[in-house]
Amino acid sequence: MLGLKLATDPRWVNLASITIEEILTDHAYCEQKATTNCISLIQLYPEKVYMVEKLIPIVTEEWSHFKLVTEELKKRNLRLGNQRQDKYVVGLYDFFKKGGSPEERFLDRLLIAALIEARSCERFRLLSLHLEDEQLKHFYHKLMISEAGHYRLFIDIAEQYFEKSIVKNRWNQWLEHETVVLENLEVRGDRVH
Repeated sequence: MLGLKLATDPRWVNLASITIEEILTDHAYCEQKATTNCISLIQLYPEKVYMVEKLIPIVTEEWSHFKLVTEELKKRNLRLGNQRQDKYVVGLYDFFKKGGSPEERFLDRLLIAALIEARSCERFRLLSLHLEDEQLKHFYHKLMISEAGHYRLFIDIAEQYFEKSIVKNRWNQWLEHETVVLENLEVRGDRVH
């Protein structure tokens, strides 16, 4: 369904289950960044009425996910740690069309958001299947479904403003780039990505 070219290294979920405080902390900040990204898209492209209308409820939903993750930390007597640089996202942005047209940059912003949501969905699925904590498995199952919807929404928004063939072509380029990024990242269980 997601079309990702490279599956997450199976060692990731085992490492993540050892460092629940770290993975929940990183997850919380991922939700905060997703909220900020949606707000930024609205601020950058207020004339894109369809996109603005679709993203307004996502801002609320992403922020509620931040709250849910911090509540999971609290339930376990864990604390929200410090935010860390997301090397995965930094690696993705190396492919961003900085010199392209404003429309090409708009498309890339939508597709990078879709890609991050797709990878999050894939990782949350792994957590929902393989964690020993039944409550956390259920928690991540619900979030996996939400992330899948967000991934699809960003693709749908892109297809609202660009021909499907253009979206598909650029999406495939992003997927190829993401594969290279993942192949060059250390497998760490303290990061969602």
